[in-house]
Amino acid sequence: MRFLETIRAEHGRLFHLEYHQKRLNRALLSIGSDVDYRLSELLTPPSSGLYRCRIIYDEYGLTTEYLPYSPRTFHSLQAVIDDGIEYSHKYADRKRLDRLLARRASCDDVVIIKDGLLTDTTIANIAVYDGDQWLTPATPLLPGTTRARLLDEGKLIEADISLESLPRYQATAIMNAMLGFVQVENGIISPK
Repeated sequence: MRFLETIRAEHGRLFHLEYHQKRLNRALLSIGSDVDYRLSELLTPPSSGLYRCRIIYDEYGLTTEYLPYSPRTFHSLQAVIDDGIEYSHKYADRKRLDRLLARRASCDDVVIIKDGLLTDTTIANIAVYDGDQWLTPATPLLPGTTRARLLDEGKLIEADISLESLPRYQATAIMNAMLGFVQVENGIISPK
């Protein structure tokens, strides 16, 4: 089982490395490994430009690559239901997520509904705005690093968000290490 980590690298700087280190450590601990990869010592991003630092690792080794990055825009998300999905760690094998993404129709990504509740998109955590505060699913598929940081900063509140409750929210946003926190222009489209 191989894990994946994606870190924003811009002009030689790695962003929010402590959150990525914690997630990497949790993933290795989940498989009983005591390997101690120190990201701050292993990573050397390019000195100029915006890059996606992609790390693939397991208890036997770690590889890194720096890929030039251009942010995507997100106009709409297609809700898809998958009550059996499990993605508690950021795995390098994304086949199940890719199958769900293929169901997006003309939308930019999907938001995965599990047991009637919003979880995540295939690449990001999600939040909805109730007119007063931003809420993020209490049970995401993957607790992302940006989500964790925004919860720590008090900018998000965890809540159960049902598919049926979506019409009462005023805005939708997605968040990940590369995008930061961005609103989705047209929100979530219900499943057909």
